[in-house]
Amino acid sequence: MSSWVTLVTNEWRLKLLAFLLAVLMLGAVAFSQNPPTIKTITVGLNYNVKDGLVLINPPSKTTVGVSGLADVIARVDPDSNLIATVDASNASAGQAVRVKIVATTTIRGLTITQPAPIAVNVDTRTVKEVPVQVGARAAPGWSITKAIANCPGSVTPDPCRIHFDGPTSWETNLTATATLPPNVNATTIDFPNQRIQLGNSSGSLDIAAIRTIPSAALDVTSVNLHVEAVAGVTSSTVPLVDAAPSHGPPTGYRVTGVTISPLTVVITGDPAAVGRIRNIQLPAVDLSSSRSDVTFQLNIVYPNGVSGPVETATVKYTIARNPTVT
Repeated sequence: MSSWVTLVTNEWRLKLLAFLLAVLMLGAVAFSQNPPTIKTITVGLNYNVKDGLVLINPPSKTTVGVSGLADVIARVDPDSNLIATVDASNASAGQAVRVKIVATTTIRGLTITQPAPIAVNVDTRTVKEVPVQVGARAAPGWSITKAIANCPGSVTPDPCRIHFDGPTSWETNLTATATLPPNVNATTIDFPNQRIQLGNSSGSLDIAAIRTIPSAALDVTSVNLHVEAVAGVTSSTVPLVDAAPSHGPPTGYRVTGVTISPLTVVITGDPAAVGRIRNIQLPAVDLSSSRSDVTFQLNIVYPNGVSGPVETATVKYTIARNPTVT
């Protein structure tokens, strides 16, 4: 027994040092095969958005910094165990609203460096009903007498009305149009499943080209077109003109410009009636409460004896304050 004690205690300091060196060497070998690692990973963004709001063109990805042992980093999968979520549940409508990103993981031993907040455009979300207009053009020697868009499955003759669900800012002067492909040269033409094209005060609107969360959508994306025409009726292209406002702008303001879209319409009907018409005047508007630019959707009233395929026109009045003389 004493020999064993002597064996252990004899020069114990050297033996302890040798043991510690062996442990350190073992650790060095282990860390050389599995060293601590820092990495930046691109992760798709998930969004939490409050009801009644919509994000316009938000980023789809972000970068997340992670650190840990090499075998832990190797198990990171941005599609399953590394998740980045944007919390917009408390955001309000506005431009460049800052929201936080929270990254989480299910991997033990992985340390995450949280991404910086991002700025997103937040708008209110509303549903708007829009009648579908028909874009049709008569072939030479023909005149269109009726052009109707019917929703699929509808049995009523009323024009189809679609519902747009998306950002409120996109709904200013929102229009929906389905265009007949060829020129009309028959008494009756039916075209099923014609795609609806949207437009607003900014021009053409392609909701598939701009990312929104939730996604902007139409409840009806295509309609059935029914067009009737007659041969031998005269047609002509005439301009649309604005009427003098029923009430002008408030004192101190004036109208500096008027923009009409479309500028012209095609009218068809009895040759004598068509020949008498040089332009079509739009209804007068009330500008008594307008101190800045204002836009109206006005019905086009065709004179007796003629008709046209366009039902409404967009008229924008540019209003400015009177100059001050010093």
